[in-house]
Amino acid sequence: MSKITTAPHPDFSWRIRVYYEDTDTGGVVFYANYLKFFERARTEWLRAAGVGQRTLEQTDGVMFVVKSTSVDYHAPAKLDDELELTVVVERMGRASVDFIQQAWRLGENEPTLLATGRISVACVNAATFRPQAIPKQVLHNIKPGAAHSVPAAA
Repeated sequence: MSKITTAPHPDFSWRIRVYYEDTDTGGVVFYANYLKFFERARTEWLRAAGVGQRTLEQTDGVMFVVKSTSVDYHAPAKLDDELELTVVVERMGRASVDFIQQAWRLGENEPTLLATGRISVACVNAATFRPQAIPKQVLHNIKPGAAHSVPAAA
């Protein structure tokens, strides 16, 4: 397990606690759960930017869907670990956003990088699922640096 001595510089971060339901029979976080953790962090990033996904669908008729993912695993997370999930906007397109997300274990002398994900989401029409431009106000709200970290109940 390699230690990273400097914390990432994210556009947003969200803290969670690892629960029993998140682990496999070996007592470590099941690999696919990192995708759920990353999804929660992106959702909270949007919320902190003033963009509710339900409202976005109801008022603008659009929604974000995951287009592609890849995850590299560096070290295991275990039951009761406190994690910090980061969100960095790598690229914003007319109808898509590419992210780099990381999961870090906290509570030690220095954070430990656990997983790094690259996630691409597309904005689609909620009725047809065809690509659609991200609404201008949403683009304004989600530009890098617009949202700030908020505390999470861990």
